[in-house]
Amino acid sequence: MRSVSVPRLAFQAISVLVAVAISLYLIYLLRQPIGWVLLAGFLALALASPVNFLAGRMKRGFAITIVYLGLLAIPIILGAIIVPPIVNGVEELAQDAPRYVADLQEFVNENERLRELDADYDITGRLQEEAETLPARVGDAASILGDIGIGLVNSIFALVTILVLTAFILGSGPRWRSGFLALQPEHRRARLDRVMGRIGKAVSGYVAGAGLIALIAGTTSFIVMMILGVPFAAPLAVFAGFMSLIPLIGATIAAVVIGLVTLFNDFPTDTIIWTVWAIIYQQLENNLVQPQIQKRTVDVQPFIVLTAVLFGSALLGVLGALVAIPIAASIQISIREWWHWRREERERLDETPEPPPLMPPATA
Repeated sequence: MRSVSVPRLAFQAISVLVAVAISLYLIYLLRQPIGWVLLAGFLALALASPVNFLAGRMKRGFAITIVYLGLLAIPIILGAIIVPPIVNGVEELAQDAPRYVADLQEFVNENERLRELDADYDITGRLQEEAETLPARVGDAASILGDIGIGLVNSIFALVTILVLTAFILGSGPRWRSGFLALQPEHRRARLDRVMGRIGKAVSGYVAGAGLIALIAGTTSFIVMMILGVPFAAPLAVFAGFMSLIPLIGATIAAVVIGLVTLFNDFPTDTIIWTVWAIIYQQLENNLVQPQIQKRTVDVQPFIVLTAVLFGSALLGVLGALVAIPIAASIQISIREWWHWRREERERLDETPEPPPLMPPATA
């Protein structure tokens, strides 16, 4: 047996450590584009089902274009729902602020203790001065928002880049998949093809199911808030729908925020009714709506769901919590297929008959 010198072993170990360190450093430097590519891959898997459905009836490029137009229409529709009520509410608040301060001053004058505090600190006078200058500050706020909009250019560039990468993956994905399978041994192609197909369906199914749950949450919240007469019902309903996309805690956060808004509408009646409704709806969503929808899309154990969400949120925040469940489903599918493959290999080896023993050569 040939011995290996100690210096050579040390050189090989140091080389491996240096290569690993350089690789990790490059990954750190490229973390942003790598994240974009991963997001583009996730979006491609999510959009693959509608694209493939339309591609069976038209050219794949047209199918991708139609899906993209539908995807881009979502933020436009949501903006049309959210922005006008908020703008009108800010303008009304600015115009009505002096009246609110006058009502407060009248209330203070009717209370002896409050009159003493106001005489010492001139609270209502200062509030009146600030309220009178508030309408003029609306224009300043608009300019500040304009400055913030300039800072969003980088985010818009990132979004456009991700969408372009997603389009390339959707357009070339089938060829890449066929080329990858062609490089695999024949006995492994069918299994890998099945695994990739199941992962794609799991991701797209999860996204569709989450979108349906968000639609149900937003619609029901809007109906209840309209019945109660809660202001900003449409923007709050959109907020509730978006927050329901965050597993486990999103719906609770939305319910608390809307509950705080009801405090300023008709307290305590609206607050009590909303609290009761939120508790009942969350029980229905967690125990009936979500299990029935997700059962038909991704089959992940509740313990794995909780663990994946905790890990994903710790690593990537809200984005990590959003993609944690489909990633966990993909890992679970891969592990199950590997387990089935190992079991089939063991059964095949057990069924293979042992070769007969060799007869000793006949002696003369």
